[in-house]
Amino acid sequence: MNALMAWLDNRTGYKSLMHEALYERVPGGARWRYVWGSTLVFTFVLQVITGFMLWSAYSPSTRTAWESVYYIQNEMTLGYLIRGVHHFAAQAMVVLMAIHLVQVIIDGAYKAPREINFWLGMVLMMIVLGLSLTGYLLPWDQKGYYATQVTTNIMSLTPVAGAEVQTLAQGGNQYGHMTLTRFFAMHAGILPALLVAFLALHIYCFRRHGLTVHDENHAPETSFWPDQVLKDAIACLAVLAVVLLFAIFKGAELSAPADAAVKFDAARPEWYFLFLFRFLRFHAVESIGLVWGAIVLPGVIMGVIALMPLTHKFLGEFGHTLNKAFIWLLGAAIVVLTAMAFIEDRNDIDHQAALAEAHRDGGRAVELASGPDRIPVDGAVGMLRRDPFTQGPRLFAKHCSSCHRYNGHDGRGMLVTEKKKVAPPTASDLGNFGSREWMRSIVVDYAAHLSPLKNAGWFKDAKAKEEAGEDVTYLNPDESEMADWSGYPESLLSDENSENLDALVEFLYSEANPGYIPADVKEREEWVNALAANEQLAAKGRAVATEGAWAGDLEGTSCADCHTTIGEDFVAVSDDDADGYPTMAKYGSAKWLTDFIRNPGAPRHYGAKNEMPAYPPQQLTDEDLNLLVRWLTHDYLPSDVPDYPSRLGDLPSAGDAAADSNEADEDATEGQDLEENAGEEATEQE
Repeated sequence: MNALMAWLDNRTGYKSLMHEALYERVPGGARWRYVWGSTLVFTFVLQVITGFMLWSAYSPSTRTAWESVYYIQNEMTLGYLIRGVHHFAAQAMVVLMAIHLVQVIIDGAYKAPREINFWLGMVLMMIVLGLSLTGYLLPWDQKGYYATQVTTNIMSLTPVAGAEVQTLAQGGNQYGHMTLTRFFAMHAGILPALLVAFLALHIYCFRRHGLTVHDENHAPETSFWPDQVLKDAIACLAVLAVVLLFAIFKGAELSAPADAAVKFDAARPEWYFLFLFRFLRFHAVESIGLVWGAIVLPGVIMGVIALMPLTHKFLGEFGHTLNKAFIWLLGAAIVVLTAMAFIEDRNDIDHQAALAEAHRDGGRAVELASGPDRIPVDGAVGMLRRDPFTQGPRLFAKHCSSCHRYNGHDGRGMLVTEKKKVAPPTASDLGNFGSREWMRSIVVDYAAHLSPLKNAGWFKDAKAKEEAGEDVTYLNPDESEMADWSGYPESLLSDENSENLDALVEFLYSEANPGYIPADVKEREEWVNALAANEQLAAKGRAVATEGAWAGDLEGTSCADCHTTIGEDFVAVSDDDADGYPTMAKYGSAKWLTDFIRNPGAPRHYGAKNEMPAYPPQQLTDEDLNLLVRWLTHDYLPSDVPDYPSRLGDLPSAGDAAADSNEADEDATEGQDLEENAGEEATEQE
């Protein structure tokens, strides 16, 4: 072995090189404050190693980027750990770089003759930030897609050549495949190569001028090996431990695949750029112009830092004091702005709702990708666009939430407001549509079930006209025949009718037929529908509904007395064939609901009493209607993704809703009076 090493040294001179590297003088002894440069090099090496591993499975195109990251994260052996280490080591680099910069300035390591090395370090800092920026887009998920758009839009503010810089960076006028490939080329090729080149120059200059010692009398002089190497190694292991902890217990996030058609309101840059994002949101900055805040001021700050060696040269130690004060003030400002951004986002209800939806979509995308159908040929975006669990809430918020609510919210977790107050629903909450609770509510307390109708303006107008003696046809929950029938709670809920009631509810629930049934025959044979009804109990309920088996005040009645088609398959009967009552044939099923949304005013539904607008295909396409109906009837692959929390507790009580309504009416009346008075005054002036 000695002979081999001697031969190798003869040919390469490695021993003298190692001696030069390891036995550098360290005046004042080894210290922890010198470890930051080594930890930065260590995290960069970590990035290179994990980056090559990720590269082996990553595919940079708009149709394969998210999908390949999903594969890395969920399918590849230890992929989640590799991606997590790469993700958090990148963030660690930014933190370590900031600490290193502060330490360099405080220790005066920028002073002559180290000016060039200081400026090389600033170039390295820009490259590291560039790596962070370009890497953010590569998963091609909603978060990175929209956050990077914010960044490239800032690029466009660059004076003179802003538009050209933006076009060059994103590979055209629009975001797309070229944007991704260019960012990947910069992230995995150009920037790492530049970083290696400038790092070599940085280390060369560092070794040429030696260590900048903070206090030469701190301890006896030593050499880099072994004391400082030991401290550097411990610091690097500590960094690795922290990165591993984050990678294992937090993991790198992968939100829903990027979709330009889906607005993402929670777009934010990575946390270490949040201070600039928050700064740009100051009203004063916006009024002066974003160019000033995004380009000019950051440029001035970087200029001040770059001029620090000259500041010291011309002002001496006073200049050094100024430099230290500047870097501390700058650090404090960044910390404050970052904290403000976090606090404001945390208290921003809209932002939190957008985040919740992003997490929901992200979790659902992963769930579908790992489901029986896997990722389709047209990519993960198409998978989500065809998913009722994802699209249903959006369609509900767009078309239904002006009247209905879904567990108290608009379908997407947000409260519906009007004049900065929570608006009461003017139709039934559909959060439990078609469920046993829904059916029981209709049977046992029909009036209460439809009571939100009383909040509607059309109901109040009709009620007022009726009280004034006019003949008005409208749906009054308190005065319908169904309300009369279910107005015997003591009879319906009595012991003698208890089993009949349970059976009827189960029958109605079975007619709605909720739940997901796989299209594939083989899968269907093995599928267990968790929402399936109790067939035996439902069969008994069918007899109760069609023949009647009630006791007490309800004896001799049955649902079929009015709803003649109950128990039959749903058929969109003609207006002439309608029996004058809302059809209960397969009530709550997808077929019934589809027809109802298209034709709520048909005689087979609510006829002339209907107030719900019809949704023709021009307003709600067949495809969207199918997604909405399947979501309301739970016909989608079951999900373990947490749904939006219920907001039923946030809705105004009946009393509050009535008070608000009266207030609104008074405002309207007052406004009307003002208009009339103004008209009278105008007439008098004439």
